[in-house]
Amino acid sequence: MKPISATEAVKAIEAGTFTSEKLVQSCLDRIAERDPVVKAWVHLDPALALAQARAADKATGGLLRGVPIGVKDIIDTHDMPTGHNSPIFEGTRPFGDAACVALCRNANGVIMGKTVTTEFANRHAGPTGNPHNAAHTPGGSSSGSAAAVADGHVPLAFGTQTGGSVIRPAAYCGIIGYKPTFGDFSRVGIKMQCHSVDTLGLMARTLDDIALFRGAVLALPPVAIDRDVSAPRVGFCRTPIWSDAEPDTQALLEKMAARLGAKEVAFAPEFRNILDDHGAITGWESLRNYADERLRNPDKVSAELMAVLKKADGITFDRYVAAQRKTVAFKAHIDSLFDDVDVLICPSAPGEAPKGQDFTGDPRFNSIWTLAGTPCVTLPLGAGDQGLPLGVQLVGLRHADDTLLSIAQWVLSHA
Repeated sequence: MKPISATEAVKAIEAGTFTSEKLVQSCLDRIAERDPVVKAWVHLDPALALAQARAADKATGGLLRGVPIGVKDIIDTHDMPTGHNSPIFEGTRPFGDAACVALCRNANGVIMGKTVTTEFANRHAGPTGNPHNAAHTPGGSSSGSAAAVADGHVPLAFGTQTGGSVIRPAAYCGIIGYKPTFGDFSRVGIKMQCHSVDTLGLMARTLDDIALFRGAVLALPPVAIDRDVSAPRVGFCRTPIWSDAEPDTQALLEKMAARLGAKEVAFAPEFRNILDDHGAITGWESLRNYADERLRNPDKVSAELMAVLKKADGITFDRYVAAQRKTVAFKAHIDSLFDDVDVLICPSAPGEAPKGQDFTGDPRFNSIWTLAGTPCVTLPLGAGDQGLPLGVQLVGLRHADDTLLSIAQWVLSHA
């Protein structure tokens, strides 16, 4: 059957014309057909998935009504291994669920399985290919989640973002990725990389599904997308690394800016090197948060990650503190930009997904906003020279996530 959205599935299940078991079986059929090529899943137990679906069909209520969800394999699940794409944790089954998983189960969601991640959501990619062209990366670190949603394996999936690990793979795979305001989603039960910026994110094929999914993770009634939202004031933020965007990305953003009547918005000069501060913070914190892995099991940590951590060992505490202080000022500066605009548009990634699986792409167009703590959403609004998807990233005011999602729908309808 043709993949349907989570919102459509919930309505059909509530109307009695569809069941979770039928939906989950259709997803399993799609995975059996396509995953030998896409390789999005690291753990899948069809019998467990169907058992959850039958239980969901017997239950009454629940926001998700038996919709299946892919879970990035750094997020704990009590009934499935959480392997982190590392031999250190191979086959390890956690004691309990991550908060986001527990809340989705409570909303009657089906935890379909675990999706491929880079090692500890950092470097060293897994085998996943881009569903549009398996010779190209799907992006990372939420590789399997983005590919699984894009290829119709599941309607919803979790990702995480420290630099660009939700927005970039979603853009590469041609779906919608959403990174909430920092701190809105619980990170309990998620492998910690950098406590100052790590953020749980959501992936889906429609904005309505993102709103539904967001409600489940917040344990609140979802705020519906407002399709009557007024035309927003749009700011075009090229960011200080605009010259690193590929020509097809630059052309797409400039076309969108003209179509939406956007005004140019730029960072204050003192924040032109803010990416250096993101690097100082993430380097300092990851070196310490990976202490057990690198000190007790150095032979089981990839050479790529060990090289990154070795470089991070040169970051001084004074540099870390200076970066943290500058970040406080940066967040206030970004907040002030929204005195004159309602949303910013900027690149979701430098360009199309790179060829090969080893390099998952440059995250810097996302790292800026991860550090700012702003809500972000990427929309599939174009294609590059190789025919692969291009995204446009929308950035909103902190703690105005629902408004951002409604504005994103307006942008989609006017693109």
